[in-house]
Amino acid sequence: MAHMKTAVSFLLLVYVSVPVLLYLFPWVLGHAVFSHLLRFPYFVDLDRPQDVLNHTCNFYLGTEEGVSVGVWHTLPVSQWEAAAGKTLDWYHESLGDGRPVIIYLHGNVGTRAMSHRVNLVKILSAAGHHVLSLDYRGFGDSTGEPSEAGLTSDALYLYHWAKAQSQGGPVCIWGHSLGSGVGTNAAVKIQEQGSVIDALILEAPYTRVGEVVINHPLAKMYRFLPGFESLLWMLLDKNNIIFDNKENLKSLSCPLLILHSEDDRVVPYHMGQKLFQVSLEARRESSSDVPVDMISYGTGRGFSHSNIYLDPHLSTVVQTFLEKLKP
Repeated sequence: MAHMKTAVSFLLLVYVSVPVLLYLFPWVLGHAVFSHLLRFPYFVDLDRPQDVLNHTCNFYLGTEEGVSVGVWHTLPVSQWEAAAGKTLDWYHESLGDGRPVIIYLHGNVGTRAMSHRVNLVKILSAAGHHVLSLDYRGFGDSTGEPSEAGLTSDALYLYHWAKAQSQGGPVCIWGHSLGSGVGTNAAVKIQEQGSVIDALILEAPYTRVGEVVINHPLAKMYRFLPGFESLLWMLLDKNNIIFDNKENLKSLSCPLLILHSEDDRVVPYHMGQKLFQVSLEARRESSSDVPVDMISYGTGRGFSHSNIYLDPHLSTVVQTFLEKLKP
């Protein structure tokens, strides 16, 4: 009985100490949101993308002083034969061939080499698109420390770089999970600069990242504690982590496609539905006919949070959406 009491007392102490530690060390929550130190898969050499992706080159961009981010450029399948023996400069020049360029902004945890990210890139390549897969600052082999402003800056820099390389060709931003917030942030910045991005695709997007945090299973264990939810919001604010897709989509005027699975256990499906409704309402108020679409995947498909790439019709869905962009 004494051992049982000791064990219970220890577990209770651990339980109560978590909110205290978060309060004393607010950066811990920031690290949890980004989870950038979990560099899965550990045994892939990011400088050798050919180990996991065909006809892909690796390069780095200095997005600001002291920050270098890693990017993979995967060619459309139709370019593979022409790419034999070509240099990095040739890869860059190929972005101006008129085919759509998709900037892939991944979620938290891991690198651009994670299997579901690689599998999505393979599908987009087979569909005839260039794909630029970015590891934000602090992720993978990129330098620097992650922050909302920093991730947005990295995506913004890559977009402008890709747009210049594309020689006027379409450049689409694809944001998955955490990357959806990075994507809408970047799109808003571009719009504030006087341009509109060619297209935005959001996969498993949230309304605001704090609403995902407070609904996380670990957070739910503490929600009955008075003030715990307020503590989380305060800590997110202290870390300058907002990622407010709902607010961003109220002002965005670019073509939008939302992909969400009803059995998503990380970002609830109703958040994607809410963003779709917000976007439709914004277009109605501005009398805009710019396309806003949402594709939902039933629970029985089992796609959950990261496996929408398993949809055999995904390339057709994307192609149909991008076809609407042609004048």
